[in-house]
Amino acid sequence: MAEDRKGTAAAPAMPHNAILEDRRLLTVSGVSDVDSFDEHAVTVFTDLGELTVRGSDLHINRLSVEVGELLLEGRIDSLSYQDDAPRASGGFLSKVFR
Repeated sequence: MAEDRKGTAAAPAMPHNAILEDRRLLTVSGVSDVDSFDEHAVTVFTDLGELTVRGSDLHINRLSVEVGELLLEGRIDSLSYQDDAPRASGGFLSKVFR
């Protein structure tokens, strides 16, 4: 019985780490895909949610989706996560006046 439960369990997620060095070099593991990037923002998907890095002169030095690793360089101002859960659109009044 225990083997049946183990066989139906979801595959384990990739380990996720973010290492920021001197606000100039960011190494992220557990990256599954890159959504968008430019010199001011980089958005990547991880198993723990969507990660957005904001700053200036951002450059992707290395990206390996197979290994799940990203190396980003530039002036890093912020790191923010957004969960995969969909957000409710509008408030109470928007639902009433549909």
